Amino acid sequence: MIPLSILDLAPIVEGSDTAGALRQSIALAQHADGLNYQRFWVAEHHNMEGVASSATAVLIGQLAAATQRIRVGSGGIMLPNHAPLTIAEQFGTLATLFPDRIDLGLGRAPGTDGPTMRALRRHLDNSAEDRFPEDVIELQNYLAPARPGQVVRAIPGQGTEVPIWLLGSSLYSAQLAAYLGLPFAFASHFAPDLLMQALQIYRSSYRPSSRHPQSYAMVALNLIVADSDAEAAMLLTSLQLRFLGMQRGQRGPLPRPVDSMEGRWNAQEKAGVERMLAETIAGSPASVRAGLQATMQRTGADEFIVACAVHDNQAKLHSYSLLDGLNQD
Repeated sequence: MIPLSILDLAPIVEGSDTAGALRQSIALAQHADGLNYQRFWVAEHHNMEGVASSATAVLIGQLAAATQRIRVGSGGIMLPNHAPLTIAEQFGTLATLFPDRIDLGLGRAPGTDGPTMRALRRHLDNSAEDRFPEDVIELQNYLAPARPGQVVRAIPGQGTEVPIWLLGSSLYSAQLAAYLGLPFAFASHFAPDLLMQALQIYRSSYRPSSRHPQSYAMVALNLIVADSDAEAAMLLTSLQLRFLGMQRGQRGPLPRPVDSMEGRWNAQEKAGVERMLAETIAGSPASVRAGLQATMQRTGADEFIVACAVHDNQAKLHSYSLLDGLNQD
């Protein structure tokens, strides 16, 4: 049995709206809370018609209030969009309200396009990402116990020591997480190419820290469990259509599934979608069990965080129930 967690974007599905997406995200967190999932993370994205988790800290507060046990956090907060003090105060408040249940995953990308990034922090130039290491350390200091003579403090925040994770889809965050002695999550659910290299770099160069004496690597997967392989393949077409739209520069709500992708993409587009979804497991319980075991052996992951981009909410809840049952066998 490996620890399993959930990555949710409060997806807006075709035929629904943001209110429905947020209600379903809260319902999914409550569902997971009654199972054996370790954590429930939501991610910061902006100006995307298919994602309702843009006000990430606000949503985390609602998710934590609606659940009892499961850890809730960000997968992640895009730190270049924010002042570290602001994030320390937000997550310090969450940690004060919900002790020992809040995670703070940090990403280096803006999570949006150029114009929206400028709208978020107009005063920043293009070097914002270059200050990411300094911003992470500044944020850590705000969440640490107050130091004598400290002029600027996060209140709430100081002393809460909210667990910080670094997230990434390249080698940069793996190297930084290793240097700072922090847990690391790789976004292989949409950018799988460098997964194995990032894990190798992170583990081989890890510097133990007081809070994390050993490395800890979480791997993100797309995962759908259904009663049959055929049903799972049909449910997966929603995600395939979304990634096909991304290749074509088209974004929007999560599409309804289709019977087949044949005739909907050309050979080059199909190859591109399949490459981006290389870390995807979809099938019956038996098929998913075999896929998870193979991925575990290949990656040596300490934890999997799974995204289930399924249009039908009941099918999504069923998938997470089946997955939880598999992991308890």
